[in-house]
Amino acid sequence: MSAVLVLFLTFGILCIIRVPIAISLGLSSILALSMVDFTLYTVIQKMFNSLNSSTLMAIPGFIFAGVIMSKGGISNYLIEALKSWIGHVRGGLAVVTILACAIFAAISGSSPATAAAIGSIMIPGMVKAGYSKRYAMGLVAASGTLGILIPPSIPLIIYASVAEESVGKLFAAGIIPGILLTVILITAAIIHARINNYGQLPKESMTVRLQKTKKAIWGFLLPVIILGGIYSGMVTPTEAAFVSCLYGIIVSVFIYKELSISKFREVVKESINVTAMIFLIIASAMIFGMFLTTEQVPQNFATWIQESSTNKWLFILGVNLMFFVLGMFLESVAIILIILPILLPVLAIFNINIIHFAIIMTINMELAMITPPVGLNLFVVSGITREKVGEVVKGVMPFFTLIVVTLIIVIMFPQLSLMLTK
Repeated sequence: MSAVLVLFLTFGILCIIRVPIAISLGLSSILALSMVDFTLYTVIQKMFNSLNSSTLMAIPGFIFAGVIMSKGGISNYLIEALKSWIGHVRGGLAVVTILACAIFAAISGSSPATAAAIGSIMIPGMVKAGYSKRYAMGLVAASGTLGILIPPSIPLIIYASVAEESVGKLFAAGIIPGILLTVILITAAIIHARINNYGQLPKESMTVRLQKTKKAIWGFLLPVIILGGIYSGMVTPTEAAFVSCLYGIIVSVFIYKELSISKFREVVKESINVTAMIFLIIASAMIFGMFLTTEQVPQNFATWIQESSTNKWLFILGVNLMFFVLGMFLESVAIILIILPILLPVLAIFNINIIHFAIIMTINMELAMITPPVGLNLFVVSGITREKVGEVVKGVMPFFTLIVVTLIIVIMFPQLSLMLTK
């Protein structure tokens, strides 16, 4: 049996029996490498070297900033300010949910974190205002996916590391598609609310609106500091991540005064757990990639594609279908680390822009976040509401279609992704 077959067969079996993805990647790769010429020292060295990257250091920074925002009151004040301005409009609470997810996305870079932070506040509020619980759950799960499209985005940071591309350019590429998806979700939410006559909040006075906005201004400034600092050249994405951490701590402790010692311990614990999970996947995937490179799998795949004379559009269709299937079983970080090294040589064959493909891949990862049986956002929302995952899936299906429409538009019009990267 060939080493490549052993690799994928072992990986598949371990995933089926619910072994964590990082362990599955690592064990299957080591087993396959044992069939070729390798030393255990090389494997360990590769794992540590894969994490020795200034680009990847942005990941714990943005995760920490997102958790601080959630636990320190920043996200709560943002939502209250948005509700004061548009909560009285028919469909206003749905719009607030989407906008809050978009703002939180511009800080955390994480889809599950966005869904958790916003969903815990907005789902009970929407249900109280007359929205169906199934709809509210679906809206939060789908809007939470903005966390990995609107910069800063953890998957885009990992993509940049694998493809050796500029993080800043990839972040810029995600802005317009992120805004596009936000607008599409808002439009659909307003139409749906009007058709179903969903409830409205009482209209608040201008004085109350200004008071709540003034209170929330520190949260609104955080995305400006992060993205403004990166695109002005004042800080790198990694530096921006830790500037946002410092800013979040100062605001939560000294301005809002909602971050106690016990809460700070929760913030640190949660941030470490999420970061450790992602970094272990990266380290294991690098062993996986080392084996693929040793066996020349990416080069052989590229040669096969070239010889088969596959049409560019058929290739893109096939890749999107592959992402959909993989998204049913694997976490987005794992998909990027496993598949991207194989696809990179093929992108050159079809003259597909690497930055444009990053956005196509990221939107597919958004779909993976809400695709059963292992879509992370589905489980996050299910945990918040204590409803069955099946109920969340039923609620998210209409929004799944909207994200697919966004994906098609982005594929057909590459300039949407590339306009701000020049």
